Amino acid sequence: MKFAPEYVACVLNENFEDAKELFLSPLMAIHYAHLVMLASQLIVSADEAHALRAALDSISQADIRSTKFDPACEDLFYYVERLIVEACGDGVAGRLHTARSRNDIDMTMYRMRQREFILRLLAASFELRRALLDLVDRHRDTVFAVHTHTQRAQPTTVAHYLLAVVEQLERDARRLNSAYEGTNRCPLGACAITGTGFPIDRQLTSDLLGFGGPTGNTYGSIATVDYLLESTSAASVLLAGLGRFIQDLLLWCTSEFNYVRFGDGFVQSSSIMPQKRNPVAIEHARAIGSKALGHAQAVLMSVHNTPFGDIVDTEDDLQPLVFSMFGDATRTVKLVAAAMATAEFDAKRLEARAADGWTTLTELADTLVRDHHVPFRTAHAIAARLISARQQDPRRPLSALVAEASRDLAGAPLAYSDDALAEILSPRHFVNVRRTLGGPAPEQTARAAEASRAELAADELWWKKATNALADAERRLTERSASL
Repeated sequence: MKFAPEYVACVLNENFEDAKELFLSPLMAIHYAHLVMLASQLIVSADEAHALRAALDSISQADIRSTKFDPACEDLFYYVERLIVEACGDGVAGRLHTARSRNDIDMTMYRMRQREFILRLLAASFELRRALLDLVDRHRDTVFAVHTHTQRAQPTTVAHYLLAVVEQLERDARRLNSAYEGTNRCPLGACAITGTGFPIDRQLTSDLLGFGGPTGNTYGSIATVDYLLESTSAASVLLAGLGRFIQDLLLWCTSEFNYVRFGDGFVQSSSIMPQKRNPVAIEHARAIGSKALGHAQAVLMSVHNTPFGDIVDTEDDLQPLVFSMFGDATRTVKLVAAAMATAEFDAKRLEARAADGWTTLTELADTLVRDHHVPFRTAHAIAARLISARQQDPRRPLSALVAEASRDLAGAPLAYSDDALAEILSPRHFVNVRRTLGGPAPEQTARAAEASRAELAADELWWKKATNALADAERRLTERSASL
């Protein structure tokens, strides 16, 4: 078949280059696994299996990667098939394609790559969790003011804030783990879309390629893309959450905040302003993460409203977008992890500013409720009155202002010494009394950090088992194919 030059230039050539980069190794593994299964099921003879295995062994992936697209071959599959024919003859080479189609081959290749992408992103997220937990351990007592609605709100600790990010990443890991399990199913044997009448062993090919098992319905094995959207969605949630953390980091790096300082390896100066210390690595992380999130949305839109069946929209043109999305997502997470490993928080400066803007006033209201059984709304009004009264007369003692406000609003003056009020309104007291499960008190963040360390260890163990399972399958495939 002679293809139009425009089709070659705009589609086939591009897809061939993408396939060489992304899918050559999975394609060869599928050839070997399918051959072992055909021989095991006596669908091909021992002599044919031996000749086919020798033909596959003769193919150099390095040579293929340096090859330019040949219009005589529609795609990478047909190019490799031609090499097999050249090595063992058309009669024997044709036997390898028994009980399979490019459809189930493609879907298997995509899943093989997809599971690798998920594992890489997971590994990067583990690096970030570890870096954050190291900071948590160092800053359990570092008090600082956090914001709600972009305004100063209440004191907490650096550990408490970072543990919130860690817990979010833990949920991201669970979503990615689930996506991996959904992805790690083998479509091989679904053939074009209805399976085959040959007595194939789908479990065997699944095992040899490291899958958790075969997919079910053969039509759905080819038609569905929910496994891809699940992992893309999990990555999107991670990127959106990480992007919000990155935005805080960039704000905290400003001279107006000056909460955090990154190592010299992650900042740049200006070509004309020598005083500048620009946190460009974090800026790049924001940009790369945003690009990845945009690609994730493009993946969803590319398959939206397409027919539920074999369709190119989910195939050659989509896969590079998936590759780029996961690659950029992983880059983003690794970059933030490396930068956070160098992050320095100025504990004294943060605590000195933690009470600015009456951030501890909630504790005064809480104390009035605890000590005098004042309704919280009344206590809240007394605390609010304190702000306006202090603005009107900054030199008047707080004790007098509280007594006056409580007399007017609660019906009786509530007596506190200035020293007692200073303690009640101190940021450290504010933090220490908040021993609620998940709260900022150091004993609570210590408990949470210990639990997060344990969860990180469990997630890393799961990752190691998944990675080892793929390596073990590769070894089994090599041994089984070599024995043909």
